[in-house]
Amino acid sequence: MILPLLLMSTSAFAAEVDGKQLTAIWGIPFAGILLSIALCPLLTPQFWHHHFGKVAAFWALLFLVPFAIKFGASAAGAAFVHALLAEYIPFVILLTALFAVSGGIYIKGNLHGSPLLNTSILAIGAVAASFMGTTGASMLFIRPLIRANDNRQHKMHVFVFFIFIVSNAGGSLTPLGDPPLFLGFLKGVDFFWTVRYIFPETLFMVGSLLAIFYVMDSYYYHKREEVKSFDPTPDSKGIGFDGSANFILLGCIMGLVLMSGIWKPGVDFNVFGTDVGLQGMVRDMGLIAVTIISIKITADSVYEANQFSWAPMQEVAKLFAGIFLTIIPVIAMLRAGIDGPFGAIVASVTRADGSPSPLAYFWATGALSSFLDNAPTYLVFFNLAGGDAQTLMTTHATTLAAISAGAVFMGANSYIGNAPNLMVKAVVEDRGVKMPSFFGYIAWAVCILIPLFIVMGWVWFR
Repeated sequence: MILPLLLMSTSAFAAEVDGKQLTAIWGIPFAGILLSIALCPLLTPQFWHHHFGKVAAFWALLFLVPFAIKFGASAAGAAFVHALLAEYIPFVILLTALFAVSGGIYIKGNLHGSPLLNTSILAIGAVAASFMGTTGASMLFIRPLIRANDNRQHKMHVFVFFIFIVSNAGGSLTPLGDPPLFLGFLKGVDFFWTVRYIFPETLFMVGSLLAIFYVMDSYYYHKREEVKSFDPTPDSKGIGFDGSANFILLGCIMGLVLMSGIWKPGVDFNVFGTDVGLQGMVRDMGLIAVTIISIKITADSVYEANQFSWAPMQEVAKLFAGIFLTIIPVIAMLRAGIDGPFGAIVASVTRADGSPSPLAYFWATGALSSFLDNAPTYLVFFNLAGGDAQTLMTTHATTLAAISAGAVFMGANSYIGNAPNLMVKAVVEDRGVKMPSFFGYIAWAVCILIPLFIVMGWVWFR
């Protein structure tokens, strides 16, 4: 009885929230969950470790309940269903598939974390990220990088730069690399457009970060007593792979994601005002099947060798459930444009003659992508710049390049700018390695990334 009611097409429900009817106070739950992620691990670590899911649920309900009271249960239900079906569920299914499959691949051998070796892993991971996604590349390469540096005293910087390069900048060249670019692909941006138009920016960003990292890592590596006399990981005869069948499954994941953007059967199911396309359903069911197959075929010894745990994925899933819900009014207020509560932000990206300012779009998209999820932020500014893919790829190509670069690169500015950031932090800390606090990580980003973004904006987008 419930399923037909959910699937029927009806005007009683509308997935879009009118941002013009909202005020900035509706952003409090979103600010609350961000501050909780930032402060609770520092102030109440034990409480946070056991109850972060409840905290995320609290902030989500603090938005949903008042919204239902003011605008009605139907409007709140529609907003909830839209966030769930159009954004959160596909997001988590894809992350889970990449997490499971990459966790089923064990890179054998004891690599030794010298500056050259660490830099090489970061470079290879950056290239891989554009083809297997920042999540897949992050989960595949973070574990051998942890093992390679388990006999080093100073190694926090290794994993900070890993987030900068592999979890973010490396995914900038194809729609498979990062969710914002995939959304652009679904909106009509050509598959190879990004590699043609932001390759120089990517080369500058990744190359600069690798060079800075090599100098920093060399400084620490050559310090007295930097390398411990005892290596927790025993040496082996060579480098190889266990669970290599999962590489085939990684290919299946890429194929399913690509299929969902190319295949347009024109079959949609309306769920409380949210259209769910057949291609998306096939993709998600395929990804679930890939996840199950990976778990079934991967030997327990591989998971044990990788010290594989579902805890990082559970943390990301719970926290981003709260983020995806509390972000609803924030995105709606941005979509309201010049007449909305955030009209000043909208006005800041437009020149006096009414044309878009690429430099302003770069910084506005990047600033919001640093703390909002970068995928919906990309979509907001894509629509704000006109929303027509053909025009943006040609007449306003510099503006689209600025939006793409801002969303992908500046997602590295905080742990919550891009999902792999938080996953890498969770995996590294699960191995007993100390990572910067929420604000400590932002300090790293301000010192390392912001100067590079200033140069990038001045050279390519002014």
